[in-house]
Amino acid sequence: MIAVDTNLLAYLLLPTLHAAQADAILLKDPDWIAPALIHSEFRNVLVGAVRRRDVEPHDAGVLLDRAVEVITVPEGRVNGQAVLSLALDSGCSAYDCEFVWLARDLRVPLVTTDRQVLGAFPDTAVATDVFLKTG
Repeated sequence: MIAVDTNLLAYLLLPTLHAAQADAILLKDPDWIAPALIHSEFRNVLVGAVRRRDVEPHDAGVLLDRAVEVITVPEGRVNGQAVLSLALDSGCSAYDCEFVWLARDLRVPLVTTDRQVLGAFPDTAVATDVFLKTG
């Protein structure tokens, strides 16, 4: 099991330069977990893609359904106080810190391309390329 952020989900499902890497990560570990926030963030990514005409509106709905299939959202709430503390201490957004908190709570790596998160949480966040190189 790995925690993933919205960027990695978008790389997996949208036509991007990082799609092959995201596919390889899914093959290596298909058990992806994230806080419920990922669905809101991904809907926003899809809206942007449709408005830029990168994705057709109908296809956005299909991609949204696929995202729900790929991501497991655990029951229960994220610890808001802990997320707030992580954000204030790190300088990262509270949104990003929800992913960090979940990964820490479940004792799994957060696989991401987010440089700020990678720098602030080297004990939790793992770069996508590093994850693929690990045994």
